[in-house]
Amino acid sequence: MWSFKKRYSLQESGIFQGFTDWHSHILPGVDDGIQTIEEALQILAEYERLGIREVWLTPHIMEDIPNTTAYLRKRFTELQTVYTGPINLHLAAENMLDNLFEERLEKNDLLPLGENNDHLLVETSYFSPPIGLSDFLLRIKSKGYIPILAHPERYNYMDENDYQQLKGLNVKFQLNLFSLVGAYGVGIRKKAEWLIKNDFYDLVGSDTHCIAVLRKTIYKKQIQRNIQSMIRCYFG
Repeated sequence: MWSFKKRYSLQESGIFQGFTDWHSHILPGVDDGIQTIEEALQILAEYERLGIREVWLTPHIMEDIPNTTAYLRKRFTELQTVYTGPINLHLAAENMLDNLFEERLEKNDLLPLGENNDHLLVETSYFSPPIGLSDFLLRIKSKGYIPILAHPERYNYMDENDYQQLKGLNVKFQLNLFSLVGAYGVGIRKKAEWLIKNDFYDLVGSDTHCIAVLRKTIYKKQIQRNIQSMIRCYFG
């Protein structure tokens, strides 16, 4: 009689079947994510078992991790050479909105994502916005790109009004799937559930950094049935 309270793990829910992961740190040795080719291949093998069909590799680019486009493309080619599985791999980047990004935007030295390469995955500090956040986003749009804000549920400084304003600028939102199982705390999980229920999200990503965390997280029974059904509409 209490089945409506039942919670599911990500793995048993089946929501990974046909999944496109729009945000991951699987490209080895380029940021705080996966460090070796071997671990990258292990994660991709795990993804195959889950039924994931497509993965965007989105390494950090920021002042503290000043990856260049040429270097990331080289590392991506190396991974493509050794990975022979069925998952379609694509290279993009997660761009911190900082001074380095301003320089790269001005030069159009960017790694966009999406079928038409017209979206940019961006992030800010978790604790405070960059000065002129709206101006940043408008400049991105003026260059012909659609900004996607990575994991909006994780920004401590953002509230409902901030989310409404960003949507007013036609910014897309990308959910971190692991937020729904409390990987970043209960408060962030509740924020993510609220954003889902109010139809803010456009895309879903794992933000995978580590195979041990991936394996631990996908088996946590935290997903409510109504959230499980809602999130399916963001897959594809």
